[in-house]
Amino acid sequence: MNPAPHTLATVQTALTSHRVWSQLDAATLEALAPLWQLEASDVGTTLLLQGRLHSRTGLVVSGAVDLHDPDLDMAVHLLPGDMFGFGATPAQYLTTWQATAASDSHIAWLDADTVAALCRDHGALAYYFPSLPSAGQPSTAAAAVAAAAQPPGSGVHLNLLGTPVRALIKRDPITLPPDTTIRAAALQMRDLRVSSVLLVEQGHLFGLVTDRDLRNRVVAQGLDIDRPVSDIATLAPITLQAQSPAFEALLLMARHNIHHIPVMDGTRIAGMITATDLAEQHSTSAVYLAGDVYKQTTVEGLARVSAKIKPLQQHLAAADASAYSTGHIITTITDALTTRLIHLAEAQLGPPPVDYVWVAAGSQARSEQTAKSDQDNCMVLDDRYNDAQHGDYFRAFSRFVCDGLAECGYIHCPGEMMAMTDKWRQPRQRWAQYFQQWVDTPDPMALMLTCVFFDLRAIHGKAELLESLRTEVLQRTRGNSLFLAHMVGNALKHRPPLGLFGTIARIRGGENAGTIDLKHSGIVPIVDLARVYALAGGVAAINTHDRLEVASVAGEVSPQSARDLRDALEFLSKLRIAHQARQMAQGEAPDNFLALEELSNFERSHLKEAFSVVQTLQGVLGQRYQTGRY
Repeated sequence: MNPAPHTLATVQTALTSHRVWSQLDAATLEALAPLWQLEASDVGTTLLLQGRLHSRTGLVVSGAVDLHDPDLDMAVHLLPGDMFGFGATPAQYLTTWQATAASDSHIAWLDADTVAALCRDHGALAYYFPSLPSAGQPSTAAAAVAAAAQPPGSGVHLNLLGTPVRALIKRDPITLPPDTTIRAAALQMRDLRVSSVLLVEQGHLFGLVTDRDLRNRVVAQGLDIDRPVSDIATLAPITLQAQSPAFEALLLMARHNIHHIPVMDGTRIAGMITATDLAEQHSTSAVYLAGDVYKQTTVEGLARVSAKIKPLQQHLAAADASAYSTGHIITTITDALTTRLIHLAEAQLGPPPVDYVWVAAGSQARSEQTAKSDQDNCMVLDDRYNDAQHGDYFRAFSRFVCDGLAECGYIHCPGEMMAMTDKWRQPRQRWAQYFQQWVDTPDPMALMLTCVFFDLRAIHGKAELLESLRTEVLQRTRGNSLFLAHMVGNALKHRPPLGLFGTIARIRGGENAGTIDLKHSGIVPIVDLARVYALAGGVAAINTHDRLEVASVAGEVSPQSARDLRDALEFLSKLRIAHQARQMAQGEAPDNFLALEELSNFERSHLKEAFSVVQTLQGVLGQRYQTGRY
């Protein structure tokens, strides 16, 4: 072929006049044009093989391209200005169609990472790319485009969920001796334009002072500014290691309503990160959302704040956050709402007459919540509790918190497994009797209750009441073959929806006909397996992913099987999160019922593999306990 020559200027002209790429500003287009790879192709040339259509994005500059499915004999004819491939071709065709030059053509190619980065940074552009599968971390090219599109002096977005804390440190740590005066510390913070300083003595971190401390503990209280700054410091502050993911910093800030975290490299102080350092990431809205929660003084205010949880999940899905991270972040907000409601209850009713711990059960306990959640909770009271003396207080207290959670969108548990139910608000001694009865007499009701109340996590109060109880329970269940056999039998009631020949069986009737239940048919069976492994091995971990990891070390499941189950859980959970995000974007209430038409052939294939992994390991566990090989 001998087509007319095309140059970089040709690509720039094509982008400037293109109905999609013209959405970008001139500076971004100028930075973007050199990243396109312009190729000339003879008629009949295969441009992208079947199964490779997702690898990059093509723009027809001249000539024509045929997209076709060689198996079904289906085809689409593309002309100059049309796009195909990654993001631009509907997801259901990405794995079965291929691209061929229908005439002598020039095709401009852009790598997938760059396209994904542009769509993340330009919402209007993303509209024209209906299928954007995960493209991983941005490439160097993507980072260059993102940088060109930023205002002068601003930094490129970081992936908070995978970035080490070390990467967020902007300067060397600002340190002072503990005996520095408050006045001198304030002057130092002003001159260096920092919002915090670290107090260090003999190379060891002693405390942390922030501008909030100066405002609340000095100015507001009229404190003598010549006193040592250690008088107003937070001593032994929460820290993170430099190699920890920044995701952990987000969780700590949200859970503890703090905005500064010292970073350590072993025992050496590496620096400081603040909420401002995280502010460019969508997911960091969890920090500010948790902060808003703690500022509220009424249930109505908390209900307004809780309405932001659904957009938060949508942002996390758009950022391709892992299901593990998303579950922890969403659950952190639930924890904050619960804790704030407890504060309001105590403010209204007065201090509690005896110690207690408010305990989350179910998905909140496992840190696996999504925007579609009801409430499962209970209370463990100190054994000094006397119903005649203290009953009215805790009835009113638990009702206030549970009703408040309902106002915030966490509906009352249909089975009434909540702290407001008298049965689930008991002294520690009574809880010990419950667990003893469930383990020693595992009838169907006991097994059902076990599945709820063996997943427990302290939210507020005297955590020792729960932890000592958990230790006793794990000692009772570890190696208890009769109880574990019953638990396995109960767990095997939830089966993946695979037919005899490996086909996916959809729900046949009712309002959800034609869909699959991702929660009860996919995620719950993995949760059940992990719970059995944990109880058999005396594993104290609560999160399903963590249980599988620790159980493999304890020898309750092989390392390979544990990895397979963790991968299956992550895949199924991400499908669920993405499905709910699409529903919320369309103004629909989120649910767990997925239509297979929402998936690409590639995703459908992985769905079958995930179900197969669960089905196989259910069979292994069932055989193990049925044959007596404990």
